[in-house]
Order: sequence, then C-alpha cells, then structure tokens
Amino acid sequence: MSRELEEGRILQLDWAKIAKVARAAPDVIPVAVQNADTGEVILIAYVNEAALRRSIETRSAVFWSTSRNELWEKGKTSGETFDLLEVYVNCEQNSLVYKVRPRRGGICHTQNRRGEPRNCYYRRLDFATMELENTNP
Repeated sequence: MSRELEEGRILQLDWAKIAKVARAAPDVIPVAVQNADTGEVILIAYVNEAALRRSIETRSAVFWSTSRNELWEKGKTSGETFDLLEVYVNCEQNSLVYKVRPRRGGICHTQNRRGEPRNCYYRRLDFATMELENTNP
C-alpha cells in the first residue's frame, strides 16, 4: 500500500470497493467494528458465514479478507487483536456491528509517529479544503 494513500492529505476514496468485493467475494456482508468502551468506530470489514461462526467460537473478531480471500483475524501477526463482546444485526440482516475490546493499544496496521498503533479512522476531512487532516500523527 502506498504511504500517500495512508498518510497523505489528498482524498482518494475507493468508490469501486463494493463492486470489487461483490465480484471477488459475493457471500460477504459489511461489519462495523466498534470499541465497546469508547464507542469509537475502529474499522469496517467484511464477514462471511465461516468468519462469523469462527468469531463466535473463539470470541475474537475474525473477518473475511477480500484481498487475500481467506479468513483473517485482525492483528494476528501484529498482536493488535481484540475480544469480541457482542454482535448486532441490522433490521435487513445485511450488515453487522461487532462490539469489541482491544487487547492492547490500537488496532490499525498503521502507526503514529511514536510507533503506537491507532484505529483506522485517524484522518478527518476538512470541508473547506477537501484535504485530510491526521488527528493522530
């Protein structure tokens, strides 16, 4: 991944993401991952039936990696994993919310200048300039 995409100020939204996911993994739904203690949204991911079942069995958030086409426990290699506390289903049963508690620190694969992991929502859009501001540099 490009550092400019992850750290830059230019808005580069992937408008085709849903179409790509639908072609590559048609049996997935989105899941918003929320910190149960702070209410902060940590990330948006995708799950299939196997990922949901594995999450419930292990009480650890497991997703379907749309880029690698495999089950993926967020942070399994970095150690930035979290406990799954609750799962909520929307009224149309086409998306989920995982309420989680990070086992340590942040959860994103990116880090701030101090080398600390952060959540995946660390940039805010400036309405006047349409540029991104890093809130956790």
